[in-house]
Amino acid sequence: MVAPFETLPCLRSSLVASSSAQMYHVSVQPLTTTVLAYIRKHALLKAGDRVGIAVSGGADSVALLRLLLDLRSEIGVVLSVVHFNHQLRGAASDADAQFVVGIAHHHTLEMHCESGDTAAHAAKKHLSIETAARELRYQYFRRLLADARLNRIATAHTLDDQAETLLLKLTRGAGTRGLAGIYPELSIPYSKNGATIIRPLLAIRRKDLEIYLKSLVQPWREDASNRDLRHARNRVRHGILPRLERFLNPAVRETLAETAEIARAEEDYWRHEVARVLPQVWAEESCSLHSTALIALPLALQRRVVKTACESLTPRLEFHHVEEILALTSSPVTKSIELPAGWVVTRKKHDLCLQHAAAAVPSDYEYPLSIPGSTLVPEIKSRLEVLLIPGNRLESYNPDHLLNRARLGKELRARNWRPGDRFWPAHTKAPKKIKELLPGRDLTSSERKLWPLVVDGNKVVWVRGLPTPVELQPQDGDEVAMIQEVPLE
Repeated sequence: MVAPFETLPCLRSSLVASSSAQMYHVSVQPLTTTVLAYIRKHALLKAGDRVGIAVSGGADSVALLRLLLDLRSEIGVVLSVVHFNHQLRGAASDADAQFVVGIAHHHTLEMHCESGDTAAHAAKKHLSIETAARELRYQYFRRLLADARLNRIATAHTLDDQAETLLLKLTRGAGTRGLAGIYPELSIPYSKNGATIIRPLLAIRRKDLEIYLKSLVQPWREDASNRDLRHARNRVRHGILPRLERFLNPAVRETLAETAEIARAEEDYWRHEVARVLPQVWAEESCSLHSTALIALPLALQRRVVKTACESLTPRLEFHHVEEILALTSSPVTKSIELPAGWVVTRKKHDLCLQHAAAAVPSDYEYPLSIPGSTLVPEIKSRLEVLLIPGNRLESYNPDHLLNRARLGKELRARNWRPGDRFWPAHTKAPKKIKELLPGRDLTSSERKLWPLVVDGNKVVWVRGLPTPVELQPQDGDEVAMIQEVPLE
């Protein structure tokens, strides 16, 4: 049983007394105003959004919860609390979870809670603890958003987190893409209702959030691992940034955050410019770059086009890989270079051709899919499900995802798309080949080959990421089915 909120343990040694809370009144109101302005500037929330607030129990996330509670009536959102227990600190992690449950209960908010063995996941995947924790946490966020009960999850990344991230990426050799740092909003691929993860506190300093909580006499939890200097971020947070503030620039955190803001705008511009130029240079079918067209571009655009084209097939390229590919266009001696993951670039007349050393083409797959029922599709690391939706819950679902059960056979088949497959999604004028409907340059050749769909006999009735056909969508009184993809953990 969860203890009453007022009696929950807190690792803070003391709380500000209510009599002294008056001194913080002046700073609290501008903080709420700043957060609201940031939300509106980046269009992070709109009326009717169902927002899960990711609360670890620390000062930043508790402040985010209290700020959004203050703003929810003005924005018109429905709030709930999300907590993931990483099981890294034994009883302390469990106490964090109990503390967060208590806050949710105190403010009469729905609670979403899950736990995972982060240490085991890190060992299995050969990841750092920080990376493993983030991976598990965001997997949980994506499952919540896929369930459609939430369409936003808000995390408590601050201006300080932005500055730390920028320094870490800079020292690891990031270009302007890395210098963009933490984005205010992160889209979730294949999500329903355009679900996103948002960061409303990126313009706020951590110290201001603590002042805000003290003014409310609001306790929070302290995570002892945040002082562990074995973690690179903690070394930046407690050692490097304070020294930069002291010896170089007192406003270095704000300066770094501004740099990230500038870099994000630059990246947005370049993303559109690369998308415009890429078809002139990159032949996706033959996996080749037209070197004559490539070298006619400005150097900055050459680098970005090469990186974008090659990363649709290979893991992320380093700067030296890109420079070697560009040098290949004019080298009288070198005719091929090796890239990560077994890919090779070879110069052939006026083209640079990418080939895999062991060009294994993914096999086709096909599995039966009952109505209702589910089937495991290991090739895409997902499970496909057919659900029957009760009439009293239809308003919770996007009509573009629904199917008239009576128009479907007894059993469907889940498989990858094949040449000749055609589909007519809602809101389009005519049927098209599946190949023409798939996303563009963001897919590797393997992902494109394995893209899932569901057929009823020879008719395609569902394709990942696309609306269902108008002729198959239900009308009033019809029995309603829905096909959804559930990623495996």
